[in-house]
Amino acid sequence: MIAAGRVTLRRRSLRCHGCGLTAHPLDARLGVDDFLSPHATRLACLAAASWSFDVASDRLHEFAGVPINGETIRRHSHRAAQALTRRREQEPPKAHFEDAEGEIEFLTDGVMAPTRGGWRELKMALYLKRPLGEPAEPDAWAERELPRPTAQAAYATVADSETFAARWTPLAQALGIEPAGSLTVLGDGAEWIWNAASTQFPAVTQLLDVFHACEHLASAGRALFGDEAADWVERGRHSLLADGWPGLLDHVGATPVAGRTTAGQAGLDELIGDFAKHTDRLGYYGRLRTGRSIGSGGVESLARRMGRRLKVPGRGWCVDHLEGMASLIATADTPEWESLWTRTAA
Repeated sequence: MIAAGRVTLRRRSLRCHGCGLTAHPLDARLGVDDFLSPHATRLACLAAASWSFDVASDRLHEFAGVPINGETIRRHSHRAAQALTRRREQEPPKAHFEDAEGEIEFLTDGVMAPTRGGWRELKMALYLKRPLGEPAEPDAWAERELPRPTAQAAYATVADSETFAARWTPLAQALGIEPAGSLTVLGDGAEWIWNAASTQFPAVTQLLDVFHACEHLASAGRALFGDEAADWVERGRHSLLADGWPGLLDHVGATPVAGRTTAGQAGLDELIGDFAKHTDRLGYYGRLRTGRSIGSGGVESLARRMGRRLKVPGRGWCVDHLEGMASLIATADTPEWESLWTRTAA
């Protein structure tokens, strides 16, 4: 099977009279040493990274006229994913990363995936470079357009937090990133991320993801004012983005005490407790004024793609196949995908 459909080949077959083994000398040169050609395998993997294997089969047939059943896609994509994962380890996109313009950001997140042994967390690490954008004021944070990353590389693994974090430095070095150099970590507030980042990247700048920060504000607003919280939340967001921790305290201090319910006070106390852990991770204004990012949207988007593909009905994934499939998903929409297949596509 090739990318254009099914073909029938006639080629010379040799047999050893001594041992009985057969060989087809031209198969490797022609790229037909398996049922699927390299390019057909590439198409199968691209489809498998987006849809369940049966749906991928239907899509390939509809889009490209290539009739490959779901089980064949499953077997070949798992095998190819393992090979591509090894190739990424042996040949990381170092040159592309070093040549790219921009500052280095590191983002991490996790997504739960069903396996045959129960639900497991697939942890993701995303390295990217992004040029500086135009300066922005706090009120324009959501509408501004940041430059797209000029380089990015994502990795995923099923491991405990300590084992996962221990890989951050080697992965960074493989991309030509100096772990002791300037780097920003944008996180969701999990304490283990901040601790690991300080260990792996000594000169790191840490920032609480703005969307998680806004969720804390919205939660407190609902506890205080119910459906009438929008104005309070908006003013709190402005104070936080304009002046960080001091601005948030000013906003809380200006919140009327009269009529405050027990639930409202509890929500406000929780808000202060949440942000008190991140007083030095709220430097939004400086980053907005210098055209830098303040959110971890890149890895959140990757997590959503992972979740859509991995959380499908069935018996669950073999853990041995999970990381390979994650590699396909992580690279399918990036320039790295082309380079991974360059030497094998037919």
